[in-house]
Amino acid sequence: MLNPTPGLSQFDYVKPGSLQEASRFLAEHAGEARPFLGGTDTFVRLRDGVWRDKYLVDVKGFAGMNMISFDPDEGLIIGAAVNMNRVIADTAVNTHYPVLAQASRTVASHQLRSRATIVGNICNASPAGDTIGACIVLGGRLQVHGVDGEREEPLAGFFLGPGKSVLNPGDVVTAVKFPTPPAKYAARYIKLGRNAVGDLAIVGVTALCYKNGSTPSGYRVLLALTSVAPIPFVPVAAEAVLAQNLINSETIAWAAEAAMNSCDPISDTRGSARYRKLMVRNLVKQAVTAVWEEVQNRG
Repeated sequence: MLNPTPGLSQFDYVKPGSLQEASRFLAEHAGEARPFLGGTDTFVRLRDGVWRDKYLVDVKGFAGMNMISFDPDEGLIIGAAVNMNRVIADTAVNTHYPVLAQASRTVASHQLRSRATIVGNICNASPAGDTIGACIVLGGRLQVHGVDGEREEPLAGFFLGPGKSVLNPGDVVTAVKFPTPPAKYAARYIKLGRNAVGDLAIVGVTALCYKNGSTPSGYRVLLALTSVAPIPFVPVAAEAVLAQNLINSETIAWAAEAAMNSCDPISDTRGSARYRKLMVRNLVKQAVTAVWEEVQNRG
């Protein structure tokens, strides 16, 4: 009888002395080596035979990887090895980027969040990543060290498919960076799962709203959808509805319909494609209403 969880395959643990050494080793062993941070997904996929890497390359001890820093002019930097419980507890995050803490709190259990990282959540490129939507609407950019040196990758265009991204062999993401957010903005992550704690998202909706005098509506509403397409994505048509028209309940309903029509979900054991599409409409309406009203109340 086939064992559904056959156990970990054999691999070598590699601890490079520098980022340059890590990038070089990963590039030289493309397809058989993987950067290792928290390991919450890595060991599950190795155990299940989805990944068959020969080498796990420990990159979490390098300078800056375990730091959170905030500057009012420069924004927020979260090192790649910072676990989600630290993000949830951080004063600067809760003051200036509370939706990051809110989204992190929905991930799995406290025990797993003591290992899981936001950068790992992004780099896994799962369409259902809970913190990805918040990172997108907050304008997150990844700081990447590759064989040719440092560069930044915006999250727009980063995801190519389930488990696939623009990262190249040898790339090590060292941090995720966020600009200073708009004044008096509001943001919300709404996750639909099969239970209230720790489940994978059936649908995830993140909304961010702030006043903006350059749009006909007087507001910008940024949206990100997860678990309803091959990649996390921005429903551009829905954002345009909210930018170009006076925002009221009818406009929000129109935008929610546009978001529903933009997604391309699958049917699986957690929900049908039709159910997911309908819940996108309902949750976008709920999220946009909440952030728009909050911004209005802030004056």
